[in-house]
Amino acid sequence: MFASLRGREKTVKFISDFVERFGIKIEFDEENVVEKENRYFLLNDRLKGLIADDFFYAGVYLGMVKSDVFLPSVNLLKIIAKNEKANKVFVDERSAWLFICGRDLFKRGITKIEGSRKKGDYTLILNRYGECLGFGIILKDLDAVEKGVVVKNVLDIGDFLRRERKRLEE
Repeated sequence: MFASLRGREKTVKFISDFVERFGIKIEFDEENVVEKENRYFLLNDRLKGLIADDFFYAGVYLGMVKSDVFLPSVNLLKIIAKNEKANKVFVDERSAWLFICGRDLFKRGITKIEGSRKKGDYTLILNRYGECLGFGIILKDLDAVEKGVVVKNVLDIGDFLRRERKRLEE
């Protein structure tokens, strides 16, 4: 019916490895992570008993694996953001808007940093209300640099709208 146990273990490993890039660990019950066409969903016990083989969407969409790379959903990023110890960068209003539009972050737009500040680490991007806007990769040690682009945008909440617009224009 669903991914084999071995497949679920591998998927949970993909997800766990991704989450660890933010400096934290989140344990997902392998029995509640369900695969459908390389897309992964987190179900509770009750919902798991109600879905059929041909479901399209159920529970919380966590992301997908494509070419052995885990591509997270915004839902998963929001779950990670709830953890107090996760790497987070808070940004001002202008930078939040630019990030949602697909732009990278400049040092001057950062108002607060929690967790890692080191080059190469993943960090969540949050607005002044603590809402998760997406995530990026720290390009330069945040304590060492004074200006310029410091976080590369990897995924933001505006991504879906940009993809839809592109699809409609084709």
